[in-house]
Amino acid sequence: MKVLLYGGTFDPPHNGHMNNLRAALERVQPDRAIVMPAGIPPHKAASATPGPVRLAMCACFTALSPVVEVSDWEIRQGGRSYTVHTLEMLRERFPGAELYLSVGSDMLLGFQKWRRWQDILQMADLVVESRRPGDEDALHQAAETLQAAGGRVLFANAESYPCASSALRTGQIPRAAWGQYLPDIVRQVIDAEGLYSGVQTLPEKEEPCHDL
Repeated sequence: MKVLLYGGTFDPPHNGHMNNLRAALERVQPDRAIVMPAGIPPHKAASATPGPVRLAMCACFTALSPVVEVSDWEIRQGGRSYTVHTLEMLRERFPGAELYLSVGSDMLLGFQKWRRWQDILQMADLVVESRRPGDEDALHQAAETLQAAGGRVLFANAESYPCASSALRTGQIPRAAWGQYLPDIVRQVIDAEGLYSGVQTLPEKEEPCHDL
């Protein structure tokens, strides 16, 4: 049995996140794919959007495949969310399963800063989606380093997508353009909850950055 973990803050989830998970699904062909919104991610400031609301927005991922499910496990734990703890939970929940962890290119380059990263490598294969054109050499060098430490790194062919959750929250991407970047269900939750309503929007010509 193959179990794929796809985590993130998802504030909000956008089509770039959808592309990354789609690519990981195609690469791994898992029996279960678990989308895990973080409680408080250790590498970012705490999200101002409540966990249950981010969880509701993550329903967009289930449209990709019947194997996709959304879990509130990290949100329910409270405090900071560490991937190693989530993988330990999944190992107990699915004894004997092959675990896979989806990571973006920026996360792979800084992977050795993660808590108990060596233990993560022992528990799960990494599935990397390249987010920027031209970062292949740096990614393969990072992969070789992690593989020398006992890990296994797979590369998924994800289309680079010019969008960042922060650009949506702050108005760098104007609301009038959000239909290009957000799944319908995400926009519905944003409207219903009145999210990101206090932002100042920038001109349409402003180029959004890649998701970090």
